[in-house]
This record gives sequence, structure tokens and C-alpha cells, in this order.
Amino acid sequence: MYTLPRAARFASWTNAWLAGTTSLDDAGEAIRADDTAHHLIDLPGQSEPLPLVLGLGALRNLGTRAVALALPAPGDPLGLAGPREFTELAVDTGEAVVCEGSALGLVPHVAGAGVQWQVYRANPPVPVAFAETALELAHTLQEVIDALAGLDVARWRPGVAEALIDLRAVGGGASDGLPPGYSARAEELAARARRCLLVCDLALTDDGGATTLFEAESRRRALRHLESASRRALVAACAPPR
Repeated sequence: MYTLPRAARFASWTNAWLAGTTSLDDAGEAIRADDTAHHLIDLPGQSEPLPLVLGLGALRNLGTRAVALALPAPGDPLGLAGPREFTELAVDTGEAVVCEGSALGLVPHVAGAGVQWQVYRANPPVPVAFAETALELAHTLQEVIDALAGLDVARWRPGVAEALIDLRAVGGGASDGLPPGYSARAEELAARARRCLLVCDLALTDDGGATTLFEAESRRRALRHLESASRRALVAACAPPR
């Protein structure tokens, strides 16, 4: 199962807590998941790292009203609007969150069995349109399924074959889904995006059944298109419920 990225858990569960649909303790537990502890580093007005639950309270006191997910990649700063230092670090990490109302951004760094969320100044991003993104993922998914089937990827990567069987269906487990307060449509989009990202992770490790350089490049291009559409879909699904 492709679990939610840490930043997706942080954004969605913090939004649920801020909206009053879950408790602070439940939000903290869901964000930590299998990590031993999370701390927020360099919060304004704080000289020491704050444990996650206290850090969430501090973010609210600083004016945070909602949290947006960022899943950037090189050449695609999805969910980011600067400044440069924050954007560059978030792209290097591949995930971050931006706090609406407090102009703060957080980038996770794994430290042993724990996670440190480094706090930066951040500009509010342009929201990702939910309906448009869901349609984009559906169209891209159909194109890529056909491309992978044509290249006989299942013969070379049994793990990809297994994921492809259920690719059109909602994937993922309820234990790592979106929190209370999110719609069924958002939950479905997030689950589908997660399964697509799993397929991309598995299939991009080699050239599958491609026998020529042209086939291999065509396959990689299709998968990169699906990966981009899936990241956009997950960002839209984790947006603050309105």
C-alpha cells in the first residue's frame, strides 16, 4: 500500500483539527503514524523545538486557519509560491506544507526514528482546482494503463501487475486515509492518487517490457505524466475542506 506522505498527513489532519472534526490528540497520533516523535523547529517566538501537539497549538495561535499540501518535484513547484529558500528546500525534500493565515511553511526532515518540521516564511500558493484535477487524473490513468499493458510491464514487474489489477478502483487502507470532515469524493481521489503513485514508484525502477529505446522513453514519459497528475490530485484532495 502506498501510504500518505508525511506532509499529506500533516495537512489533512491539522485541517480536521482546526475545523473541529477531530481532536488534537487524534490528529497528533495520525500525523506521527509509525514515527517515534515529531518536533517543530524555529517557530516564531519559540527558542526550543516544540513537540508536535504543542507545535500545532502554537501554529493556531500564530494565526494558522488551514494548511495546504505541497508535493513539488524538480521543474514543478506544485503547491509552492516562494520565497526562494523555502521553495528550494521543499523541492529537494519532495513535500512540504503551507499554513494559511500565518504565512509559514514547514518542511519535514527525517532524523533517526523521528521527524523535524523546519519552519520558514512562506507565501500562500494558488489553490489546485479539485474537479479539474480529478478529471485530469482519470484521463491520464486511462492513457497510461493502455501504454503499460502494451509494453507487457506485468511480465517484468509482478508488483506492478498486481497494482495494475486494481488501479481503476479506490485503493489504500482506511487506516491511512483522510481524516473526518473530508468528503467521500476527496477520500476517493486521494486513494486513487496514492495507488497511481505506487504504480509509478514500482514501474519507474526499470524499463519493464520495453525492447527499444523509443519504447522505454515512451513508457517513462507516460509514467511521469501519471506521476505529475497524481501529485496534483493528492494536493487537491488534501486541501482544506470548504
